[in-house]
Amino acid sequence: MAATRPSTDRRLQLGRAGEALAAARLEATGLRVVARNWRCREGEVDLVAAGPGVLVFCEVKTRRGNGYGSPAAAVTPAKQARLRRLAAAYLAASATPPCRVRFDVVAVRWPRGAAPAVDHLEGVL
Repeated sequence: MAATRPSTDRRLQLGRAGEALAAARLEATGLRVVARNWRCREGEVDLVAAGPGVLVFCEVKTRRGNGYGSPAAAVTPAKQARLRRLAAAYLAASATPPCRVRFDVVAVRWPRGAAPAVDHLEGVL
């Protein structure tokens, strides 16, 4: 088995930390996280959260800076389309009662040595 590169490990750790911050932000708005990293053959949904009459599918993007654009800008039209397909697969696979569906993005900018900035963009997709 090939060893994982240290830079890959750091990116994975940053992504996990960003997802934890995103989950906390969703919960602070009164939502309950019902799935993390839900997978199917179409791909993966970072977070699924539920609230009164709504199910939220959330894409989380975490970056150290804006060198490659803002974290939210990384949610391309192709990623948006995939998130919609994943939401349909999740709904088909779960016993979720009929409700409103919303697509959110949580963008986390976490510069080295500084506190993270978390931006929750509701219903943007």
